[in-house]
Amino acid sequence: MSATGSDPAAPQPGDEEVAELRRRITQLEAEAAAREGKREHHRVRTFFATLLIILASILALLSVVSVWAADTITDTDRFVATLSPLAKNPDVQAGVENRITNLVLDQVDINAVVKDLQQAVSSSSLPPATATLISKLNGPIESGLKSVVGTVVDKVVSSDQFATVWTNALRTAHTAFVKALTGKGGGAIKLNNDEVQIDIGPAVAQVKDQLVAQGFPAASKIPTVNTTFTVYKSSSLNKLKNYFRLLQIVGNWMPIITVVIAAIGVYLAHNRRRALIGTAIGFAVAMLVLGIALAVFRSFFLDQLPPDVNAGAAGAVYDALIKFLRITTRMVGALAVLVALGAFLNGPTSLAVWIRAACSSGIGAMRAVADSAGFHAGPVDRFTARYKRWIGIAILLIASVIFVLWNHPTGLVVFWFAFAIVIAFAIREFFAPGPGLVHRDETAVDAAGPRPA
Repeated sequence: MSATGSDPAAPQPGDEEVAELRRRITQLEAEAAAREGKREHHRVRTFFATLLIILASILALLSVVSVWAADTITDTDRFVATLSPLAKNPDVQAGVENRITNLVLDQVDINAVVKDLQQAVSSSSLPPATATLISKLNGPIESGLKSVVGTVVDKVVSSDQFATVWTNALRTAHTAFVKALTGKGGGAIKLNNDEVQIDIGPAVAQVKDQLVAQGFPAASKIPTVNTTFTVYKSSSLNKLKNYFRLLQIVGNWMPIITVVIAAIGVYLAHNRRRALIGTAIGFAVAMLVLGIALAVFRSFFLDQLPPDVNAGAAGAVYDALIKFLRITTRMVGALAVLVALGAFLNGPTSLAVWIRAACSSGIGAMRAVADSAGFHAGPVDRFTARYKRWIGIAILLIASVIFVLWNHPTGLVVFWFAFAIVIAFAIREFFAPGPGLVHRDETAVDAAGPRPA
């Protein structure tokens, strides 16, 4: 090899750059593969999270129905409170009046009444022609008797005594409602040939006593009867009973299962805040669907009634039975909307950040006015600033516990809970203001106490 020749084994110019490029390419390929693996992992998590959230939304609808079913069946006070107002419902009163009037007239023998009048005339000094005339008064007597009985029945049914009898019958025969929907038990409310019936025999006894008191002795011959008033009749009642039994078995466990499934779905999601918003929206949509279904089923229910069933009374019973269900539906829907709104406002979007900053600016301006007026919170400022995050968590936890323990909250209760939470956070912000939209020139507060801003 000549002195001026090059060594093939010696590093050539540019070899280090090539090696660095190869190393960089290998690193980029590894990072790309890792990112692809993460994306695939996120897609799997998102799929299962979405599936669980959809399932939880469906179960939310069933949860509301199951709680209503279990609550209405097992709670005597709620059962009585639900159905006792029907005693003052005009449609129910009209149906009961018609049923009692027909029953009383069926028990009164008009021919016997006319015969008694004829005998009374014959034994008196009245002319024989009078007795002959009375024998032809069956029609007018029946019409007059119907008018008298109708007046007495109306007076009885519209009285407070009837309302008391109705309420007491509901309370003492609460297990009878179980028979109406489960086929078990007995009492004043009965299930017979796919009919839900209420025993109005005590009201007939009151009518009988008042007719006798008003000088109609023939009414005393009316026997003691246990007559019924049909409030619902449908060939599909047995099918409804089967679904109702299933919901009753699930009972109050369904909401717990629903919340657990929803929590797992949110936890699995890559973006948990967005998943929480989606879950809340899903619950709200489920409540909207349930509300529409209740309204549509009411029309279907009334259209399927036989001609001999009082549609007004049946509609009143339906409305009374689902009153609590409607209230719960609105409450859950309102709560879901508020949760979605709260999660959105707490997020990183520009609109959410601007709204938070605007609120902080307003509260900061109020604090500045208070400071200029000589307000001094002292250690409260330092404590609030140091534990600001934990104070917010405590507010939400306390509100959640109180809400869970609240007995049958309504949509209005949800509104006032939300209002109280907003006020609590505003007070927290007042003692530890954020930066807001503009920089405050007053003394800033931090965990170590006041310092120049």
